[in-house]
Amino acid sequence: MVGVLSMPGRPESSLDPSQGPVQRFAAELRKLRAEAGRPPYRVMAQRTGQGASTLSQAAGGERLPTLPVALAYVRACDGDATQWEERWREAAYETAAELRPQDKDAEPPYRGLARFEPADADLFFGRDQLTDRMLELTRSRRFTAVFGPSGSGKSSLLRAGLIPRLRTPAMTTPPPAALRVLTPGAHPLRTHEQRFEPKDAEGDTWLIVDQFEELYTLCHDPAERDQFIDRLLAATDPASQLRVVIAVRADVLGRCAEHPALTKALQNSTVLVGPMTRNELREAIIKPAQSVGVIVERALTASILDEVEGEPGALPLMSHALLETWHRRKGRALSKAAYEGAGGLHGAIARTAEDVHASLNPAQAELARGILLRLITPGEGIPDTRRPVQREEFGFGDPADTRIVLERLVRQTTTSSNRACGTGPSARRRPTEVSGHVGRRTGGATAGTVEGLRTNSARTTRLRPLTLGAKL
Repeated sequence: MVGVLSMPGRPESSLDPSQGPVQRFAAELRKLRAEAGRPPYRVMAQRTGQGASTLSQAAGGERLPTLPVALAYVRACDGDATQWEERWREAAYETAAELRPQDKDAEPPYRGLARFEPADADLFFGRDQLTDRMLELTRSRRFTAVFGPSGSGKSSLLRAGLIPRLRTPAMTTPPPAALRVLTPGAHPLRTHEQRFEPKDAEGDTWLIVDQFEELYTLCHDPAERDQFIDRLLAATDPASQLRVVIAVRADVLGRCAEHPALTKALQNSTVLVGPMTRNELREAIIKPAQSVGVIVERALTASILDEVEGEPGALPLMSHALLETWHRRKGRALSKAAYEGAGGLHGAIARTAEDVHASLNPAQAELARGILLRLITPGEGIPDTRRPVQREEFGFGDPADTRIVLERLVRQTTTSSNRACGTGPSARRRPTEVSGHVGRRTGGATAGTVEGLRTNSARTTRLRPLTLGAKL
């Protein structure tokens, strides 16, 4: 037990460092102050600009102080700020590491690295103006395109923004006869030809084509690619009873321009997804928590806004960091301490990847590396792309280990059990996808490794069919 006097005649409560990181850190602060001659807290306050009670509470052992307060305490006692910042982060991470028991079955209001789906519309905030623009354009155009950089939220915009609006009777007249969502894949026409048949009902059949860039990253047959695009462009004829909305990664715009008819259709039919404004980001941070009765500390909101604003592709990182903060919340508030303990904007991803890797034995870790490399398509003049893979392509390791690796990878990039990979027949038919953010860090698929894969991509593409069995 550690007990000292905070000032003459006023004892500080006893601490037990074995009770956890908060009391241990407080005990270390008290030891530092004792070694500095036990300066009064009022003197420490004058040196740092922090309140005397704030500094006293920092060593109280009830809660971990914020990093600025902890460092002010250290400076007032002539401690090494760099060394103590590392100690604080270790304590914060240990404090944040324990998940709340009641969270095991609770649905969090943040989606982490997973995209928003139509069922998540009530949690999708910050894109109202852009969704309104899309709805207006799709009403007046039969072919519409949404362009934006990777990580800008195009898929979520379509699924949790546009689709729920289209399903609202007052928003579209007549309502869609059917809404069909697809991604092209390696053989877009062969896979999706039947989906071009309009439903025999009043209203148009809407085709929502997400990840349109797969036509250029996964489909290696130019003839099939052009035929698929031509089928989509047939929607510009009202007699087709089709309406088409495509979502395209901005860096493949030049490839789209190779098709003259597509180039013509894109004129005046395009929505560009840019970065969120500061107010839109604030909505995306605060309102999901508010929807379940939780508040976000102002200091945390301000910190995230400063980190995210103006950073390309940061929305998935923000969502993941907020999800990890949610799992580490204390009471009914998301705190800056919990956010920093989870690793913050960039560190949360690395920490998740490290946790996945640490949960695997050496054979499973090597298997994870092989799996993750197969989930990457090296870009030819464009950034590398996720590649959906059928499970039978992972038949190069022990089946039990493969199942464990896949489940742990997918669990870390989803937010609830109904999104996880599962083991039933329908799960085996679904392609496996893992967020590139976690994937690049978990399996050691470094830039050099991916560059080697890119160099041999033509040979790899030729060999892949030889390793596949019939699709389940």
